[in-house]
Amino acid sequence: MSEADLKTRLNERIHRRNVHARERGDYDLNPKWAATVSQERTLRPAAVLIPIIERSAGLRVLFTRRADHLARHAGQVSFPGGRLDDGDDDEVAAALRETEEEVGLSRTFVTVLGELDRYETGTGFAIHPFVGLVREGFELKIDKAEVAEAFEVPLPFLMDPGNHEPRTATWQGRERRFYGMTYDGHYIWGATAGILINLYERLYG
Repeated sequence: MSEADLKTRLNERIHRRNVHARERGDYDLNPKWAATVSQERTLRPAAVLIPIIERSAGLRVLFTRRADHLARHAGQVSFPGGRLDDGDDDEVAAALRETEEEVGLSRTFVTVLGELDRYETGTGFAIHPFVGLVREGFELKIDKAEVAEAFEVPLPFLMDPGNHEPRTATWQGRERRFYGMTYDGHYIWGATAGILINLYERLYG
């Protein structure tokens, strides 16, 4: 897949209002889990930004690795984002605010193209992902209280189905199936990988 084709598909297939939205989540690959979860449980809303940087060398996706001391998902690779605050105008504003707070990427460098499907995690979050194109010229300022490091991965690598590895592990005594992707020593899995699969399906499905 060429960089030009990816850029065209991003502009044509990622929309601000997703009329084909459906609920996605950890249960997609683990359908038996859904029967064990209360349908009345309250999911905590969260929003993340998928920052796609328009580098001269090609499109790159910015990820964070969460700080090792955090209570939840410590050390895991994620997109910048987090819970909604009362002061946020909407979910997009929450994703942009959290991105600024976590890695110092100013929203003035970001053009939000649109949204992907909400992703429900087994830990009780309903994550709304937003895709943004990022122009060069920004400087990152990492909040070490939340983020151990930030790094970039070429978008063509992430959109290559040959790199979407189905994996299995035991979690809380149960077998869990999920996708994983490894790039330059960074292991991308779980909800983050699931959201990338959703992006691939939107662009090439």
